[in-house]
Amino acid sequence: MRKIIILFSGEGSNLLNIIKTLHNQELEVVAAITNRPQAAGIAKAEAHGVPVIIIDHTAFESREAFDHALIEQIKGIEHDLVVMAGFMRILTPVVTDHIRAINVHPSLLPLFKGAKAIEKSFESSELKGGISVHWVSSELDGGEVIAQAAFRKSQDESLESFRAKVRELEHRLLPETILSILKAP
Repeated sequence: MRKIIILFSGEGSNLLNIIKTLHNQELEVVAAITNRPQAAGIAKAEAHGVPVIIIDHTAFESREAFDHALIEQIKGIEHDLVVMAGFMRILTPVVTDHIRAINVHPSLLPLFKGAKAIEKSFESSELKGGISVHWVSSELDGGEVIAQAAFRKSQDESLESFRAKVRELEHRLLPETILSILKAP
């Protein structure tokens, strides 16, 4: 069975979705790694028997020092793919040059890179919102796009309904993309 590691920082909605739809069925989630000791996703992973590793980024004096600790943990676990699912850290080449990883981003890249992408997309004059799954590179949200999904914005759209549409697309496209990558020769 193919194995993945999931990186997350917060609620863990994509983490939980991957666990519920793919874990012990299509693949094995061998570990979930978070940079935030209070992340709500910790309990979600543990409730499904997924080991959680906490590496508190505030305990490190530099981004590179954190990345060295992160890559050491990743390299110590047998895996086929690293999936960043709401992992809110900008990674340096210490990590990006040494792992095969994908990221889900809540906008139609190359639009709205970085933080607050949902809000920026919602407030923009763009007629569509959407998500992208891309390869992780040393450029923030700049790796090659693997898959995208979009929806048409409505004129009376609230930020909450826009955010819900983004999450719905993430919960469908991210697992599909993971399986597609793992089944490729």
